[in-house]
Amino acid sequence: MVQVRLYDTTLRDGAQQEGISFSIADKLKIVQKLDEMGIHFIEGGWPGANPKDTEFFSKAKSLNLKHSALVAFGSTRHPESKVDKDAGLQALMEAKTKTVTIVGKSWDLHVTQVLETSLANNLHIVAESVDFLKSKRLTVFFDAEHFFDGYKANPEYAIQVVKAAAQAGADCVVLCDTNGGALPSEITVAIKAVQEAVSVPLGIHVHNDGDLAVANSLAAVQAGVVQVQGTINGYGERCGNANLCSIIPALKLKLGVDCISDKQLAKLTEVSRYIAELANLAPLSQLPYVGTSAFTHKGGLHVSGIMKWEDSYQHINPDLVGNRPKVVVSELSGKGNIIYKAKELGIALPLKGREARQVVQQIKLLESHGFQYEDADASFELLLHRAQPGYKSPFELIDFMVVVERHRRPSREDESELLSEATVKVKVSDKIMHTAAEGNGPVNALDRALRKALLEFYPDLTAIELVDYKVRILEESAGTASQVRVLIESSDGQKQWRTVGSSTNIIEASWLALADSVEYFLLKRNKSRQRS
Repeated sequence: MVQVRLYDTTLRDGAQQEGISFSIADKLKIVQKLDEMGIHFIEGGWPGANPKDTEFFSKAKSLNLKHSALVAFGSTRHPESKVDKDAGLQALMEAKTKTVTIVGKSWDLHVTQVLETSLANNLHIVAESVDFLKSKRLTVFFDAEHFFDGYKANPEYAIQVVKAAAQAGADCVVLCDTNGGALPSEITVAIKAVQEAVSVPLGIHVHNDGDLAVANSLAAVQAGVVQVQGTINGYGERCGNANLCSIIPALKLKLGVDCISDKQLAKLTEVSRYIAELANLAPLSQLPYVGTSAFTHKGGLHVSGIMKWEDSYQHINPDLVGNRPKVVVSELSGKGNIIYKAKELGIALPLKGREARQVVQQIKLLESHGFQYEDADASFELLLHRAQPGYKSPFELIDFMVVVERHRRPSREDESELLSEATVKVKVSDKIMHTAAEGNGPVNALDRALRKALLEFYPDLTAIELVDYKVRILEESAGTASQVRVLIESSDGQKQWRTVGSSTNIIEASWLALADSVEYFLLKRNKSRQRS
């Protein structure tokens, strides 16, 4: 089996995605994380193109990489300059990496229309640039930009460019689908043609504009390339680059290409989310292998299947890539979902048959009224506890009232302010507490009034704070009379939990979510005290 080398370009090509701007500190952290996962080559950026990349390579010299080689990226010399005077090539050498990658034109129309030089001169540019860098005892990879479009337009010239780089000593020629529009069959045909013309090792670099970047990369490996370029999470310009988080497990688990160790593969999900965090982007839940939804099961038939045989609805064991299976509950659930979740939460419910079906029916009824429990595990867990015989809520709502007033400020006749006041009546054991509180909005006022009513009995409630509040309109056609869903995220400073409420009245929906949040906290607090 030919050994395949992984080449990551997250810090250069991936950083060209809208909304991504890595700091130098971010880039250094990412390099270390990719090194831990065993990536063979890490492209750090384009020295000389901007001050940040130049400074990065200066600071990266102090990194102690165990598995990876840092790569500086640049281009072939400018058509009007000489190789020994070319600013771009000089910047590459000043980066002091042992490996460099240069990009050059291989599509005849790009040569004449974009580079604005002759086809013959472009061949000289490629050969001279590679030869110059090789004379400096560097490992040189040549990215044949737009190769597959070039091959379709003028196959003879595209291959001539590859030959020029190979004969000049390129250690690997990387065939690029820069516009991302090739099909796997076209990738294979073009690679075979190149292999007949040259013996130089080949690589693949594809973009995802046709949603085929991963498929094209794997087709290229099956055709014989030995280097695969891509980015973590598929970050990149336009529709992104080939996603290494899909390519790596596919190579190792599907094609038997042992590109990294089993231990390194188990870091894949961690690395994906770590880099998403540094990119300041929410991790995409639908990503294969590493997404939170990659091994999430919702349909009752599926959950029933995986309870009997774990692989029945999973193409791999999630542990292999550092992910984990997850079951969610909804109106599509069966009793298997409830049994699985109860076991996962450690709830001793007799959920075999009638009890499980009753919970399922309750969920289906509530979801028909706008509730949704997929992203509100705390509210769902409360449903399971409430289904237990003898469960008693720590408090009971008798009624509440919220008033919102607008009045003129005494000091400024031309200004007014809003004042929200909530009155809450709750029952704790045999005692009824009737309190009121003001807030900067009706939900804040309700929150303060509820805590005020309960603090005498549960002083730990001071630890809770609301960290997120979301409202979704469920029936837009009904206008202001629409059913709304409120999702609240709360925290005690150590853990976070989500609760849900739904109603045609946004205040009632908020109250239901808020009351669940407080009840869930008190439930967990009591359990923790019982264990200690």
